[in-house]
Amino acid sequence: MTRRYSGVLRLGALLVLVACAALAQTSYNSALWSGMHYRLIGPFRGGRVTAVAGVPSQPLTYYFGSTGGGVWKTTDAGNSWVNVSDKYFKVGSMGALAVADSDANVIYAGTGSAAIRSNVSIGHGMYKSTDAGKTWSFVGLDGTGQIAQIVVDPHDANRVFVAAQGDPFADSAQRGVYRTTDGGQTWQKVLYKTPALGAAAVIMDPSNPQTLYATLYYGRRKPWTIISGAPASEGSGIYKTTDGGNTWTKLSGGLPDQLFGRANVSISAANPQRVYALIEAKPGDGLWRSEDGGTSWTQINHEAGIITRPFYYDVVVADPNNADVVYVGDETWFKSTDGGKTFRTERVPHGDNHGLWINPKDSNDMIQANDGGANVSLDGGRSWSTQMNQPTAEIYQVAVDNQYPYRVYGAQQDDETVIVPSLPLGDGQAFRTGPGCETGPIIPSQLDPNIVYGGCKGQFSREDIRTHNEMAYWIGAQSLYGNAADRLIDRFQRVSPMEVSPNDPHVVYYGS
Repeated sequence: MTRRYSGVLRLGALLVLVACAALAQTSYNSALWSGMHYRLIGPFRGGRVTAVAGVPSQPLTYYFGSTGGGVWKTTDAGNSWVNVSDKYFKVGSMGALAVADSDANVIYAGTGSAAIRSNVSIGHGMYKSTDAGKTWSFVGLDGTGQIAQIVVDPHDANRVFVAAQGDPFADSAQRGVYRTTDGGQTWQKVLYKTPALGAAAVIMDPSNPQTLYATLYYGRRKPWTIISGAPASEGSGIYKTTDGGNTWTKLSGGLPDQLFGRANVSISAANPQRVYALIEAKPGDGLWRSEDGGTSWTQINHEAGIITRPFYYDVVVADPNNADVVYVGDETWFKSTDGGKTFRTERVPHGDNHGLWINPKDSNDMIQANDGGANVSLDGGRSWSTQMNQPTAEIYQVAVDNQYPYRVYGAQQDDETVIVPSLPLGDGQAFRTGPGCETGPIIPSQLDPNIVYGGCKGQFSREDIRTHNEMAYWIGAQSLYGNAADRLIDRFQRVSPMEVSPNDPHVVYYGS
């Protein structure tokens, strides 16, 4: 039987050999390959989502932007989803979405997820639809890298503001807050301080479209670390404009003035003078609130739980119909009914939360984003739609076995490893889980596909998937978390390469 295993490096080598062979030939018969095409085999389990939006006049219609699968739309409150960006977008990573209140056919999509964790996919600017997602046009800002937020004037679908966080790896002048007044034909950079500072948020006062708030911060991804925050004296902080973006004032009034990191802001239409800000700062981490439109501020809550890993998620959303109700999201999902003084945890389908959109016409209708996908609620968050109908999983590495039909193995970000049959097996099983964890890799034994090897950030395991008996242990007897790099025996990355020897199937290589 032909050996079907292919690891990441082996597949790359195969592609190179095929390309070289094709170049060496004097003629090429395309008919030999005309029958080959990609098909979706799953898993139909949602992946990371960092952008969500809804349509106030259509309470069953919502959109989400995944970090690798583009933009999706539902017209039945999440019971089914359809991809609307394929064939139009150059990249699959999404950072922000906004639907125009004055015309639900107009949608703006910003590429490049602003949640710059250890794996980052660079964006490619802005796209616009004028037919509710049926078709899209590129509307510029292609050098802005990661786009964090979009806000559309509720009275003018052509007037749009974009928070461009920028290149996550290097300084760039193509970051800051941008404005268009002609629907994206031209853009003006209206808030910019230095090539180091990107815009993490921009919001509009619901009662006055000339008043906006924005945040600037220093966020950078290095091969060995993530940097989030810089001295406030260098420009990081919250800014406000009252003339539609022509001029901006950096707010103070008691806000953190030393190390200032990523921050997000939110306003409820029920009380536009109250402004919430979730701020990463040292000192000053936590939820801040202003009762006078940003002139003065009070730290209303400094519980550590509401400001976990703010470089990755920094969600604060005020209920548009009740200024005392505010949601905060990070690893956990929180709700306050007393203006942020106290929070209680709320149940959502998955952890690691990235966004929330609430219908201004009815606060019961909402869509929430997390590492497991997007979920819709029509009862204020008491129940949610499924995430098992969104084939948007981020898969780390791929392997196959020698069965027929053969199975495909991969690890899903922030979920378990998955084993997916290449053809339906007739048993109703779409996929199964295997050893290892979200980063993998996962590779079957070439002698017995029931024996599967799994990796997990330096941990190695071997499982018999028939019985689920599994042996797992740390390579070097250490976890990479909680240990300084210079004290680790073997320093493993989150994603560590693994290969099974093609010469001796009992030999497994695992790289630190």
